[in-house]
Amino acid sequence: MKDIFSKQSELYARYRPTYPPELFTFILNQVPERNMAWDCATGNGQTAKDLAPYFKMVMATDISEKQLSNALSISNVFYSVQAAEKTDFEDNSFDLVTVSQALHWFDFDLFYKELNRVTRNNGWFATWMYGGMTVSPQIDDIKQDFHNNILGPYWDPERKLVDTNYVTIPFPLKEISCPIFSLNFEWGLEDISGYLNTWSAVQKFIMDKGYNPTVEIVEKIRKHWAKEKMTIRFPLYLRMGQVLK
Repeated sequence: MKDIFSKQSELYARYRPTYPPELFTFILNQVPERNMAWDCATGNGQTAKDLAPYFKMVMATDISEKQLSNALSISNVFYSVQAAEKTDFEDNSFDLVTVSQALHWFDFDLFYKELNRVTRNNGWFATWMYGGMTVSPQIDDIKQDFHNNILGPYWDPERKLVDTNYVTIPFPLKEISCPIFSLNFEWGLEDISGYLNTWSAVQKFIMDKGYNPTVEIVEKIRKHWAKEKMTIRFPLYLRMGQVLK
């Protein structure tokens, strides 16, 4: 698994979208046993925090110690620096394993082998990602041009799996049909700027060119910004399946 987000961990904690309650309601409705969950590639513990009220214990791992340093302290959430593909968890430990906005960075063969080892028979795996934000036709065009043309060469190849909404990611489980969810936020320009700066391609552009390309893009967006805060929408795509042994 690649460590992409350590350098912008504070921005990531502050500006990455949070996930809707409806997502967790759907996931938890499939999981009758709720002793232990593993939130893999937890980042700043965003998903682990949402799982904590429903499980006796949540193990939350990430390869970035810096990301974990921004995680919230919760009594039944236990953080550790571990790779997704190789952990020190015991066999058959978890009723639910989650990966949010990160599966595309994994070595799939090794991760699914580890998932099968640490998940209980009939346990569940849920992974999700959000698509591109939409604001207004004019702002959406600016954002898309920035994403495709200015940042195009700086996206990692794995990013293509996000652009296809995870439908091309291997999923060797007993999969169920899942609805498409929606993330809706009221954001100001500062939030837009902060979110754009969490993009891995932006950080690679800065390292290569020596300046931040989001400054110019935010100024272009400002010309079409209608009020102090505008509604931002992201589609959220979930894949969920059962581990059968």
